[in-house]
Amino acid sequence: ALANYITVLGYPDQPEWKDFWPADVQVIGKDILRFHAGIWPVMLLGVGLPLPKTLLVHGFVNVDGAKMSKTVGNVVDPMEIIKDYGVDAFRYYFSRHIPTKDDGDFTWEKFEKAYNGELGNDLGNLVQRVIAMIQRYQSGVIGEIPRPGHDMGPYRQAMEALDFDRAIDEAWQQVRALNQYIDDVKPWEVAKKRQKDTDAAEHLSEILSYAVGALEEIADLLTPFMPVTASTIYKMFSAGVVPEKAAPLFPKIYIHTPDPQTASSKKK
Repeated sequence: ALANYITVLGYPDQPEWKDFWPADVQVIGKDILRFHAGIWPVMLLGVGLPLPKTLLVHGFVNVDGAKMSKTVGNVVDPMEIIKDYGVDAFRYYFSRHIPTKDDGDFTWEKFEKAYNGELGNDLGNLVQRVIAMIQRYQSGVIGEIPRPGHDMGPYRQAMEALDFDRAIDEAWQQVRALNQYIDDVKPWEVAKKRQKDTDAAEHLSEILSYAVGALEEIADLLTPFMPVTASTIYKMFSAGVVPEKAAPLFPKIYIHTPDPQTASSKKK
């Protein structure tokens, strides 16, 4: 079975196999590490072939602290998660909240919290508030978008080390920093000064343009993990004007907590 890694590529008859082997990174689960770190290298060396450059060994995904088992009936179907909540939400949770090189735990409560709190509130609301302010204060016109040039060193180091959970943590620091920046500079207060202060309008435009540039940098960092979301963010600001109505990136979900609207209607 191990030989399938190269025979499926055409080895030894088709030269195209050399376009794909040796693999830069071979991803395996920890339960088959012995075969891939011991037997497989011996097989390759025995026929004079190069070894994979890196082995990325991931842990198990448990559910509510227990190993997934059909017998127990706690298997989580990834396709159902993707169908109901989108591929980017799935990719985000399993990239950030499941350690890349260790065991991780999935619960619907944790998923709901990450979806609503991190994706919906931290990122989704950030995009919405920037769009809303540009619509309100600049008639939707963005202006010249700068590149803030934040330090991406820690993010790159995490990616090169294949520590994807740490890489998303670095991206999320930028999300929180931009939210904090907006709270600190208070564009709504600057907007009130435009009639009396001729510099206020320019300052406001700079603030909002900076926010757009920072969002595009965030999209850059999220592209490997959330390509659909990153592409959506780019498109929102690519035309020089923001959309009049932008659908929420991550509409609020209710899995294990009641929908307040549904709950109130039942009371009636």
